Amino acid sequence: MTTDADDAPWLTLLGWGEGGTAGLTPASRDALEGAEVVFGARRHLRLLPPLAAEVREWPVPFADGIPRLLAERGRRVVMLVSGDPFWFGAGASLARHLPTDEWRVLPSPSTFSLAASRLGWALEGCPCLGLHAKPLTRIRPYLHHGRRLLVLVRDGDAVAELAGWLVRFGFDASRLHVLEALGGDGERIRSVRADATLPGDIRHPVAVGLEVAGDGPALSLTPGLPDELFEHDGQITKQTVRALTLAALAPAPGERLWDIGTGSGSIAIEWLLAHPDNRAVAFERDGGRAARARRNARMLGVDWLEVVEGSAPKVLDEQVLGDQTPPDAVFVGGGLSETLLEVLWRRLPAGVRLVANAVTLESEALLAHWQQMAGGELLRLELAAAAPIGTRRGWKAGYPIVQWRVTR
Repeated sequence: MTTDADDAPWLTLLGWGEGGTAGLTPASRDALEGAEVVFGARRHLRLLPPLAAEVREWPVPFADGIPRLLAERGRRVVMLVSGDPFWFGAGASLARHLPTDEWRVLPSPSTFSLAASRLGWALEGCPCLGLHAKPLTRIRPYLHHGRRLLVLVRDGDAVAELAGWLVRFGFDASRLHVLEALGGDGERIRSVRADATLPGDIRHPVAVGLEVAGDGPALSLTPGLPDELFEHDGQITKQTVRALTLAALAPAPGERLWDIGTGSGSIAIEWLLAHPDNRAVAFERDGGRAARARRNARMLGVDWLEVVEGSAPKVLDEQVLGDQTPPDAVFVGGGLSETLLEVLWRRLPAGVRLVANAVTLESEALLAHWQQMAGGELLRLELAAAAPIGTRRGWKAGYPIVQWRVTR
């Protein structure tokens, strides 16, 4: 991208911090002093020196400001963006509306970089979570003893809420390093345990450096979480069968699952846990179970699970198959019927992976028929666990599961 003044893009995304102009590079200073219009959030504008430019506060919600920004095309415009605009910043949101030759970016250190440098932590070894506008339960998959995290949160109340979740999840011995106004005159760093009384005067902007400690259960990186991590009424694909089912579904980054007859939501939730870019839609006809699946998703940190209430195949045929983005994989754990399989086979595009589990003789026969007709692999899964028999032990068998795996 050229830097010649006559050919420079009209828009500059300028990284801005709590130090105002004190931390700017010469190039950033030149862009600011040469601007005709400067946009920024209120907390950014309060740090501006006197300028010849028109100064405009960016509105809330964020999207309302984009038409106002685009209306200034052709003038020299600077938009103040926190730290590095393309590291949990506004840069990507704005770049979607402009070709690359209309903007340039002059970043400053991100809050994550400043936090790591203050704490002496290797940034590449710390998961960085931007939770200032997202549910704090999204931290759950990252919690295990000895791990360090850097987390952006909304304000002091959010720090207290985060500490509360750590205690609830069993990580009450975790240490929170509360970092306020990094890079500015009001910079302050304080440390406290999650189960201690937090300071009542925490100021925005705030980040938390988290040293995870405690006896809470970590979420395994492999499929098959313990059943007790899910709230359920017995309608759940049990741990071992769930692990085998997820292996058959074979989630890859960015893929979408339909979980039909989701029950507790365990299959869809573990699909989402496989990669943060994965998506899942769960279908459940029972309202109580649908609500339970939503709660499980929230408590396990994947609150973006979409739960559709309704009976399959009716809800699929009438509402979903025409409106939803096609899935990469489908799991049928409940509501298995000839009609449902016919609808799926007729409407799903080629390449979709389908896995169905059956436990009754009738549903076993249905899967055997479809496997003979459409191909794929038919498995019989028989599990037994050691159990007391008087003063000794023996094998107690569970109901066998018949599983059909096929690619449409």
